[in-house]
This record gives sequence, structure tokens and C-alpha cells, in this order.
Amino acid sequence: MQRPAGVTAVASAFSLAAAYLLSVGLAMLIRPGLLSMAAGAFLLNGLETAGPFMFLLAAAFAVLIGYGLLQLNNWARRAAAALALLGIVLAIPAVSSSMVDMRATALVWGGLGIMVRAMVVWYLWQGPVREVFAG
Repeated sequence: MQRPAGVTAVASAFSLAAAYLLSVGLAMLIRPGLLSMAAGAFLLNGLETAGPFMFLLAAAFAVLIGYGLLQLNNWARRAAAALALLGIVLAIPAVSSSMVDMRATALVWGGLGIMVRAMVVWYLWQGPVREVFAG
């Protein structure tokens, strides 16, 4: 069965996130102090405080999920949806804080992140997409 374009788009998003996290993590290891750990806050949602190895671990996990999606593995579909759902839950405090503090830019980006993650969860749980992964 042919892979839907939406699955390829979600896998590409995971691959781009992995490339970003890998480059930031390696830069932090090679030149400590060059980049702030906040550089990964929008993807790691608090886990960036664990240091550059968390960036590398998250990058490896994102590559694995992206590859699994491209191979139409059902575990990758479930993992991608679960991570997107977790991202929604972890982004809510930041969006709420942005609203209270009247930080429009942070509110827009946080809201956009929640919307994109919600679309990923919704898309990956659609019947036709699930059938592609089941077959």
C-alpha cells in the first residue's frame, strides 16, 4: 500500500526536529556555553535542563519514529501520536503563562505548536491512516 502524503509530512517533521536537536546538542558538547539550553525548550518542554545528552537522546528517538513512520510501522504511528499528545499537555502551562503575562509572540508560537500537534494526533488516528499502517 502506498504511503499517504500526510504520513510523509509527519515523518519529515520528526526528521527536521531530530536534525535540529542533534545539531544543537553537538554544538553544546563541542563548545560549552555557545548555545543556551533554552534553544531546545520548544521541542523538549523542560527536558532541556538535563543537558546536551537529552538533546541527543531526543534526536535519536525522533529519528527512530520518523524512520518507523516512513516504513509504515504501527508502533511508530502510536509513538508519534503519543509524543504529539504529550507535547500538547506540556505546552499548556507555557501558553497559559503567555496569556497572563501578555506576551503575544510566545502566545502565538505556543498556540501554533499546540494546533500542529493536535493535527498530528487527529491525522494519525483517522481510520484510513490506521488501515494503511495495519496493512
